[in-house]
Amino acid sequence: MTQTAPALRRSAEALSGALPPLLVAAEHLANSVLPGAHGRRRIGPGAEFWQFRPSGPSDPATRIDWRRSARGDDLFVRETEWQAARAVTLWVDTGAAMAFSGDPSRETKSERARLLSLALGLVLLRGGERVGLAEADLPPRAGRGQAELLTLALSTEGTAGDEHGAVDLYAAPTGGHVVIFSDFLGDLTTVQRALEQAAARSMRGILVQILDPIEENFPFDGRTRFESMSGHLTYETLRASDLKADYAARLAARKDQLAGLARQSGWHATTMHTDRPASEGLLWLYHALGEGAR
Repeated sequence: MTQTAPALRRSAEALSGALPPLLVAAEHLANSVLPGAHGRRRIGPGAEFWQFRPSGPSDPATRIDWRRSARGDDLFVRETEWQAARAVTLWVDTGAAMAFSGDPSRETKSERARLLSLALGLVLLRGGERVGLAEADLPPRAGRGQAELLTLALSTEGTAGDEHGAVDLYAAPTGGHVVIFSDFLGDLTTVQRALEQAAARSMRGILVQILDPIEENFPFDGRTRFESMSGHLTYETLRASDLKADYAARLAARKDQLAGLARQSGWHATTMHTDRPASEGLLWLYHALGEGAR
């Protein structure tokens, strides 16, 4: 069960001296990405130098950069930049299906999703962005305190009884960015509804499909019993290999449907696998969010 924001703050204070394993892993992963700010760059008041430009008739003499102008015959104005920190809301599927792993030595889909979401949150917070977690009722905020709340919420996250979670972006502010982590193998109705609502609120984002490699390759043969992680669905066959072609076609169709939903809303969509380095996924997310800011 997801804790409320006040409960998370109390727990964070109590556990502030501890380093949850998820935080250690996320910090290590985040350090593999340069924590540069993703803020939208505009001309305006600020301390950061942006560029020199030729002086115009309307520029007062006080704005002339005389050191730069002394290099030639033209006068130049020194411009600084104003950066608007974005609000990025994360949503991580807590459905039972996310607890699946095809190999005991490999991360579950839930573990990979929470690792990527926390590492991404840490990178963004270091860059001055505001980050929130929808299912924990944490609106996007900046600062170290928010990093602690995100860590605690994602470290204590348990899987729900339902096979898949229902996407709910109530905590995401209008005009912000959203990153949704799920396997997207369940009913996409709530995903479609969430994207329609997000589009109406000028929100952009990324759909991140997390899959175990055997969900991609379907390496089953002979007599096989399939059971959902919630235990609600079972299916047994004597010739599992006969199902492979149909399964591959259905998975491809699901990916196409997901990509179509994202495209209609101006979002990105991608698939990541738990047997690949998490750094690959984090780098892709970091750059995709950077593109979304433009």
